[in-house]
Amino acid sequence: MGFEDELDAILVKGKDKAAQDILKSIESTYGEVPYVFQFMKDSPEIFITKVLHNNAIQRSSALDAKTIELISVAVSAAMRCSHCLKLHIRIAANLGIPDDQIAAAVFLAGNLVNASVLATATRHLDEERDVCRACGIGSGTCEIHGERRD
Repeated sequence: MGFEDELDAILVKGKDKAAQDILKSIESTYGEVPYVFQFMKDSPEIFITKVLHNNAIQRSSALDAKTIELISVAVSAAMRCSHCLKLHIRIAANLGIPDDQIAAAVFLAGNLVNASVLATATRHLDEERDVCRACGIGSGTCEIHGERRD
């Protein structure tokens, strides 16, 4: 269904009925309804616009559903969102993605998170070498405390 068709269906059905139908469609597609969507169902305007936004992103993507789901697994793992990760692992499995590919996405996410921690921490360490630990004044000798930070 295209964007205009989605909008037409919402206008014809009304927001409450459209929201119910969207929830059924999500459950049919994924085998369950993510918690955040269940929570939003009582605010149909927010829920519907969120789903329309998600659909627009997926429709405009050059990626297939399996690749999108592997990215979702990796991002969920990197963000340490256990609820999201469990959901996306189940969806990936339902799409027929083998466990070794799901694991590869998780390992890649872990590797990127590790690199991010190291890159951020070492940059801060380098930046802080030139700062007086007592007053925070940077570069060279602190005129107040006499500490040299080169």
